[in-house]
Amino acid sequence: MTLSPPAIMSTPLTRRSLAPDLARGLMLLLIALAHAHMFLAHEYTGFRGYAVDGAALDRVVAGLQVLLVDGRALPMFAALFGYGLARLADRRMESGADWPTARRLVRRRSAWLLAFGFAHALLLFFGDILAAYGLIGLVFTGLLAARDRTLIKTAALLAVLHIAVLAAVGFSAEAAGHVNSYPTLIADPLEAAAMRLTVWSALTPTVYVVDVLPAFAIGIWAARRRVLDEPGRHLALLRRTAWWGIGIGVSGGLPLMLAETQLWAPEAPVAVSVYALHSVTGIAAGFGFAALIGLVAARRAEHRADSAAHPAGEAAQRSGVAAHRADGPITRALAACGQRSLTCYLLQSVAFTAIFTPMFGNLGARLSDAAASGIAVLVWAATVALAAAMARAGARGPAEVLLRRLTYGRR
Repeated sequence: MTLSPPAIMSTPLTRRSLAPDLARGLMLLLIALAHAHMFLAHEYTGFRGYAVDGAALDRVVAGLQVLLVDGRALPMFAALFGYGLARLADRRMESGADWPTARRLVRRRSAWLLAFGFAHALLLFFGDILAAYGLIGLVFTGLLAARDRTLIKTAALLAVLHIAVLAAVGFSAEAAGHVNSYPTLIADPLEAAAMRLTVWSALTPTVYVVDVLPAFAIGIWAARRRVLDEPGRHLALLRRTAWWGIGIGVSGGLPLMLAETQLWAPEAPVAVSVYALHSVTGIAAGFGFAALIGLVAARRAEHRADSAAHPAGEAAQRSGVAAHRADGPITRALAACGQRSLTCYLLQSVAFTAIFTPMFGNLGARLSDAAASGIAVLVWAATVALAAAMARAGARGPAEVLLRRLTYGRR
């Protein structure tokens, strides 16, 4: 008798774990802030792309983002990616598939994610990170089945490699005099597309993959313990990670913040060293932010439990809908954004391209870093509102639907 393959079902939106979705929704704010100033036409910039001659407000904004955003959003995103990919493989095997079948599914999804990244870079933004995730899913799928000790060792070794790569990038920027060469400044559409692909093809297999892999490995480790799916069981770990991770990130980012805001002018070797320090401590900060959101989700779970304890809420709680409604409108909207993170991420690039580039609004030639950050917050808020409206209508994100269809086929 021939057995049919296990059914592939989407997790109902009302039964998804809050913490991963909430983390992705908030993380997209950091992504927007980190990307917006890359569309500006500054002649000279620091290591993180901020103007060296900005006004006082611009320097304050740049300083805050260097401490809390730049080099912190990507590790958080990477940890969540590793977490999600591990849970995807787990669910596939829990449905009856063996490891080779689950591995093929992960690689097929990763290949399409790499294609998404190529299209994103070709049409919109050279700083695409989807391709790096797709490449990691294709090449490093074996980490999903690796032992815990192997994951920890891999993360440590890659963190060292990460420092070496960032040092090379830093010395290259110093040698070039920090002249702004972002492809977003090019007016000719064909030349801009070609330059975006050139920069993207150089960044993806080197800087971005090395940047993502340490946090990706730790995300797999956390997924095995369901740290974000069941945050109430891991409160001590989450508190320690939030406290130490954010503390290390802020401490490690402080020297570069002083340099980027022109409060300190170190010589090139020292400047490159603090740039590398900023980046590697950003991995800890990314874990800290994810842990902090896990603690928030644990508090929301306690609130849900209290609501279910009342007779009026007990029947509804059993229906699986009350847990979703027990959260406030802001929490639900952020979670809805996280559930549609691929769609919202791509919409950010669409908005920034329309607002900043010479081919469209060309505000990148006139706005400052502070103004760009303000626009980033507004764009992110608009995607959150759109995701909330889609959630009320029971609609998934179109990019998520497309990726799922390409991965699994019509069946």
